[in-house]
Amino acid sequence: MIDHLLNQYASKQSPRRLRVGMLFVIPLLALYSLLNISGCRTSQKSVASLPVQHSVQTDQLLIMSNVRLSADHPLIRDLQNLRQRVVNTLQLPPEGRSVTVYLFSSEPEYRKYFSQRFPGLPHRRAYFVGTPHELAVYTHFGQRVQEDLRHEFTHGLLHAHLMHVPLWMDEGLAEYFEVAGPVNGGLHSEYSVQLATATNYGWKPNLVRLEQLQRVSQMGHEDYREAWGWIHFLMHGTPEGRQVLLKYIQELRENPNPGTLNDRLKYVLPLPETQFATYANTLNLR
Repeated sequence: MIDHLLNQYASKQSPRRLRVGMLFVIPLLALYSLLNISGCRTSQKSVASLPVQHSVQTDQLLIMSNVRLSADHPLIRDLQNLRQRVVNTLQLPPEGRSVTVYLFSSEPEYRKYFSQRFPGLPHRRAYFVGTPHELAVYTHFGQRVQEDLRHEFTHGLLHAHLMHVPLWMDEGLAEYFEVAGPVNGGLHSEYSVQLATATNYGWKPNLVRLEQLQRVSQMGHEDYREAWGWIHFLMHGTPEGRQVLLKYIQELRENPNPGTLNDRLKYVLPLPETQFATYANTLNLR
């Protein structure tokens, strides 16, 4: 039942890349009210709860956990730096809605809560769930917790500042900013090699097709890879492409339907797909 309802109500949902088993969804509060009314409730036996014993608040970030974390914990410092990088890079205002991170102490606790709170959704290492009342990231301590938090927190920041985030751009920017490093533009180790190989064998990018993707089921691994590639190309390939992307993001702050990015690119880049392919073919050499 929940899959059907998600398809009905989550008109702004976007998936986490399939290769690592994460999913990003934005269900409306009405969905969960409907679930309660229709009787789709989890058992009240051993009800799982959110980790809320300890909290750390900083700027747009609120960390909730049952493990006490200091304000200068490496994970928190990294997310603080990431927020500043996202805001500065995308020219977003310094103030915006807060993003709450629920950091479970173990995977079993996280799985238990999610299976009860969001029954029917597949298991993923982390989720971002946005509603009009809360922008929330759910994850647990694990080997890739920093990568997971960077990706999902980027989703949260985008939705904290923009009226609408196109699916491909949402995932492309999250993949772009999840790459840790001293400066923007670090290469995604898997995507950069795969894109270079694919273009060398004749694969051609298609931004028009990518911008038409609206649903989780429509987006596969190759789409996440291409979304990351377009963001990297536009941010670092040409000054004109970067300006078009940043201006488009600025418009999304006030206009949820600004048209397609491809239509704007054609005015400054004669052959954007060809230029992208040339750029992608050299990514593994950088």
